[in-house]
Amino acid sequence: MNNTLFQWINQYFSEEMAVFLVSTLPVVELRGAIPLAIGLDMNPWKAYWLAVLGNMLPVVPLLLFLVPVRKYLREHSEIMDKFFSWLEKRALDKGDKVERYGAIGLMLFTAIPLPTTGAWTASLLAVLFRIKFRYAFPAILMGVLLAGIIMIILSLTGKAIL
Repeated sequence: MNNTLFQWINQYFSEEMAVFLVSTLPVVELRGAIPLAIGLDMNPWKAYWLAVLGNMLPVVPLLLFLVPVRKYLREHSEIMDKFFSWLEKRALDKGDKVERYGAIGLMLFTAIPLPTTGAWTASLLAVLFRIKFRYAFPAILMGVLLAGIIMIILSLTGKAIL
């Protein structure tokens, strides 16, 4: 499925825009955008910054508006209520370090380049654990920067092996 998504985006957008857009998507985020860019033979630093910027784009709206949007959707849609219940349970199951260590835990959680540990889930955890924006945003940014470095190293290593 990811391959089809990447091909579709690359068909309609420049390589740079494709990397940027893929990095804004939940689940895929920077962890999918950087390997895509490296696979397209993009300069690693260019790929890094495009992916970081794209991955951070949804963070501010998520941190600022997730609470009222979530509340509204839960009150007006049974399906959305069930979805947010499921999403919150999954996030909370992964958020023990965030709960224990606050913003530092949020940064480390975001930095681990595994599925569902990116900026989207970190933003949800920040909201659920009521971490203030002034602490959450820099922590998520630092985590994304670290995850990007890890993904560049892994992608270049993987490409060299292949």
